[in-house]
Amino acid sequence: MKIIIAGAGEVGLHLAKELSLDNHDITMLDINPAKIEEIDSTTDVLSLQSSATSISALKEAHIDQTDLMLAVTSSESVNVTASILAKKLGAKKTIARVSHAEYISDENLPFLHDLGIDYLIYPEEIVANEITGLIRRAAASDIVEFEKGKLTLLGIRIDKNAPINRKTMIEIGSEYASHEFRIVAIKRLMRTLIPVGNDSVIEGDQIFVLTTSKGIPEILKITGKENTKLENIMILGGGRIGRKVAKNLENEINVKLIESNPERTIELADYLKNTLVIQGDGRNIDLLAQEGIVDMDGFIAVTEDAETNIITCLMAKHLGAKKTIAQVDNVDYIPLTHTIGLDSLINKKLIAANTISRFVRKANLVSTINIFGIDAEVFEYNVQEKAYITKDEIRNLKIPRNAIIGGAVRGEEGFITVGSSKLQAGDKVVVFALPDAIPKLEKLFK
Repeated sequence: MKIIIAGAGEVGLHLAKELSLDNHDITMLDINPAKIEEIDSTTDVLSLQSSATSISALKEAHIDQTDLMLAVTSSESVNVTASILAKKLGAKKTIARVSHAEYISDENLPFLHDLGIDYLIYPEEIVANEITGLIRRAAASDIVEFEKGKLTLLGIRIDKNAPINRKTMIEIGSEYASHEFRIVAIKRLMRTLIPVGNDSVIEGDQIFVLTTSKGIPEILKITGKENTKLENIMILGGGRIGRKVAKNLENEINVKLIESNPERTIELADYLKNTLVIQGDGRNIDLLAQEGIVDMDGFIAVTEDAETNIITCLMAKHLGAKKTIAQVDNVDYIPLTHTIGLDSLINKKLIAANTISRFVRKANLVSTINIFGIDAEVFEYNVQEKAYITKDEIRNLKIPRNAIIGGAVRGEEGFITVGSSKLQAGDKVVVFALPDAIPKLEKLFK
């Protein structure tokens, strides 16, 4: 597939690195010479120093032969204009990153589609919805849904008192003989393991479990998280993300939102009907104490300052919050999440990049998903007619050592795969794999 990526920021670079691994023909455009130099030194893609709205540059990049145009610069207007130009000049499909919710409204989407933009990515809404999911399923540090929730991947941290602490995969399988979930990866310190029979789960591990909707209650039980329910949350920061999270949750639980900007505070108080909106500086410890941070079950920090978000979440965790979520801009912080005592760190640029990558099709590979902080990748495959993976039961196939087939969706039903499972053409399969297993894994689905 020939792809043009406009914008070499974090989103663009991440997309370029991920998509280049799948042998796509990629060209990147950026006006910043330093970014062009970074592209040339860190990726194996063609780069052009030019604006994405330059017709001559788009023609030089062979826009008329392009399968997909990804406009992900930091400028909304550039992305929209570049996508429209790209479509008019011959690009088959276009995706634009936007910064305002009005672009994705039911009223405006048809108009933008008519102009030539096939899909719009609004990162703030994606992040807000992810945070909402983490609050609703408070036990999880990560949540990824497949096929509208027919299968769900949960990341859960193991505490000392978890019933499965120090038990092997064999013991867990024997004691909890459920076919509704499967542990597909373990993050231990700085290592990622694809577990086999004698591997144990120990305190401090972050485990990743693939499950059907029926399996979620049992997972919460065996990890000791069944009573983790949030009744009171505090949100620090009333920007696009904070206000959307509050709106999503205010009719379910008690929500307090702290915003420093007086004008925005008034606007939020009008917009949020069941949220207590407070004007004040969230860096003020006395204010947070006065507003009852000690009584909060959950604390969400989504200001524009990453350090403020991290520090206030650490304080909330120290004071007894069951769930803390901090927005950060620096991806280097993400692997340190559990080391420093936080539950979840959110980076909206990388979440946007992952969302976009799910729209890039490669033969039978539907999507590739990165969960930051671990070495493994999650692959979602469409099983083709006569693919090797359909020839026998899974236990009789040569599955790479560092890969695990976790589950599949057949028709309208999701199911967890076991050794006796046999996949069929048309199944959508979720696989967890370490990098060294990926080449062998791809052969199974050909």
